[in-house]
Amino acid sequence: MHFSKNDFVNTPTGIARFHKEEPFPPRKFIERGYNIQHWTDIPKGGHFAAMEQPALLANDIIQFAKVLNHIK
Repeated sequence: MHFSKNDFVNTPTGIARFHKEEPFPPRKFIERGYNIQHWTDIPKGGHFAAMEQPALLANDIIQFAKVLNHIK
């Protein structure tokens, strides 16, 4: 996706940053364009995180859903 200078996605966004998922932009860069409400650095897994670390990914999705529930 290409952003113009003042583009911003206001939708609450969650990021699960898996250790072996490279290249991955720095959080500071991502925050310029997205409303980051939940960020987790997960020490295991990579591109196929749902197959490699399903419990870690599922838990992170549940935690993000809890964050969204409090934003209402």
